[in-house]
Amino acid sequence: MFPAPGTPAGDAMASNGGERGLQMASATSMSGATPQAQQTPTAKGSGTMSLSAEKIANEFPMMQAQVVLDRLGFTPGVVDGKMGMSTKNAISGYQEANDLQVTGELDEATRRKLAPYRNIAATRTVTLPADIADMSFTKVPDSPEAQSKMKRLGYNDLIEKLGERFHTTPDTLAALNGGNRNFSANQKLVVPNVGGDSIAPGSIDDRGWQQTLQSLGVGSEQPKVDKVVVDKSDGTLKAFDGNGKLVAQFTATMGSSHDPLPLGDWKVLGVAHNPPFSYNPELFWDANDSNPKLQLPPGPNGPVGVVWIDLSKEHYGIHGTPEPQTIGRAQSHGCIRLTNWDAARLAQMVHSGTEAHFQA
Repeated sequence: MFPAPGTPAGDAMASNGGERGLQMASATSMSGATPQAQQTPTAKGSGTMSLSAEKIANEFPMMQAQVVLDRLGFTPGVVDGKMGMSTKNAISGYQEANDLQVTGELDEATRRKLAPYRNIAATRTVTLPADIADMSFTKVPDSPEAQSKMKRLGYNDLIEKLGERFHTTPDTLAALNGGNRNFSANQKLVVPNVGGDSIAPGSIDDRGWQQTLQSLGVGSEQPKVDKVVVDKSDGTLKAFDGNGKLVAQFTATMGSSHDPLPLGDWKVLGVAHNPPFSYNPELFWDANDSNPKLQLPPGPNGPVGVVWIDLSKEHYGIHGTPEPQTIGRAQSHGCIRLTNWDAARLAQMVHSGTEAHFQA
């Protein structure tokens, strides 16, 4: 399931042409080369400054910790080199699972526990295959009406696709590559050193789901869990195996003042891969009830992202998101929202009947 201590995962994938072509060319170590030209790019259309490559380089120790934690199943949400709430959650989960004092900090005891993974680099360099670089992209409109007319709610552009592939944000990718946001075929890219998990031959029957896992850098071999605990107090979803051991943890968005998290005990009823979304304005406090019900097509930029984990609480589920950078910071309509890559991981851990306990 996870890489051996000190062994960087490769980027070969089971079968999907370009995704398989995102091969590892070289790894940038903690003390090795820094990302290319150091300049501060401007986020396209945002007017705000993204992280500079110099800042990312200076924070490689934190990015390296994020990379290791992501690989071990205690994910920081997006890998961006920042010590934010999601990273603190990831550290806390790892500490709890390893019987360490839970501080949420990379203290000495935690660093010692992570020492076997110190040779895993913070970043690696990949070559962008032509069939991925030359993909066509269509911007997803904001309105449900316009979305319902599309065949698929795919990625808006190449850098967004690559961001999800390497569990990061477009701004971080740009910063790691000298401020460049426009990539071309056969270009060498510096990326966070995650997303190299393989898919075991014959393990996935659904070809579309296999391609989704490949596009998110998520492997097929995940721990099986019998219980998940969603905790509003710290914004986490914890996954426990049949022996009660904490084996994975994700930062999540859950509920709001209008649609609070439904506290109590529920069960997983099933999992829908790459689901369409039935938009019913009557179920949303911020929608006009007179608007028509709509069927929205599937895709990573759909309202529930790449997967829907159905719960015994009617209209509630655990799902992905079109905006991974907002996980843990935004509000939801009552459901539990994860990054697409974390939701895809969790979808392979749970089964029909998995307990789901929601607490404040």
